[in-house]
Amino acid sequence: MTEKQNIIERCDCHVIHEDVINRVKEKMPEEVNLYDLAELFKVFGDSTRIKILSGLFESEMCVCDIAFLLNMSQSAISHQLRVLKQARLVKYRKEGKVVYYSLDDDHVKGIIDQGLIHLNEK
Repeated sequence: MTEKQNIIERCDCHVIHEDVINRVKEKMPEEVNLYDLAELFKVFGDSTRIKILSGLFESEMCVCDIAFLLNMSQSAISHQLRVLKQARLVKYRKEGKVVYYSLDDDHVKGIIDQGLIHLNEK
């Protein structure tokens, strides 16, 4: 990457456009919601969790299945599922001794799909 590509363009003047600022302030989400959104996106910042979610797009699975799919220990998968569950990205159901995990709702797939669309833009 050349040095020019690292330069951030900025204004050479110091004019404040108060009408724009006021309009944007009115539309911005509340600070607590922005904080919660940042915390949600942190959960997506781990490739193992993304792999788990990708697997759950196709089918609900138990911890054993996910561990085998990703070639990881059940303990490691359980830890990641706990994080995903706390973020309300996955849910579970019990059937006897087996616990099956699935996406919490369709929004989860939509978030990942939008990220992939963005990455694949040319």
